[in-house]
Amino acid sequence: MTTARHLEVIDLLRVRDFPAERGRSGTITSGPGYHVAELSISEELWDDDGSRRLEAEEQYEAECEALAERLSDRWGAAQMFSLWSVLTRSMEGEEIAEPWDGLSNSVSYLHLWRVDGRWVAVGVSQWDTELEFQLMAVVTEIDPP
Repeated sequence: MTTARHLEVIDLLRVRDFPAERGRSGTITSGPGYHVAELSISEELWDDDGSRRLEAEEQYEAECEALAERLSDRWGAAQMFSLWSVLTRSMEGEEIAEPWDGLSNSVSYLHLWRVDGRWVAVGVSQWDTELEFQLMAVVTEIDPP
């Protein structure tokens, strides 16, 4: 998927209503107050000696930076939002609202903007070193914790 297509998906999510119940349709998970889209997904890295993982990580970080640059052209500089403390707080038992709790399990940081009463964010997810990378987009009305 190209950066132009990623922007189209984000624009569609920005105007889409939020559902009353959590659900998934294709590569988009939505729930009360949020949409999370997997814009791009790498291959799994089970038999990798580390070189394919590094290459995939660099590629997905570059794609994320390019997308963030295009979004910054629209809305100004992004806030860089680390999810490390959110994950720590969640692991210590604090209730963290979705989509932030789920994102904190696999995304280190997000590029974050406040646009028309909603938060828009992009970042790179990886659940474990052998699993695929995912370029993620988030649209939510739920404030970051």
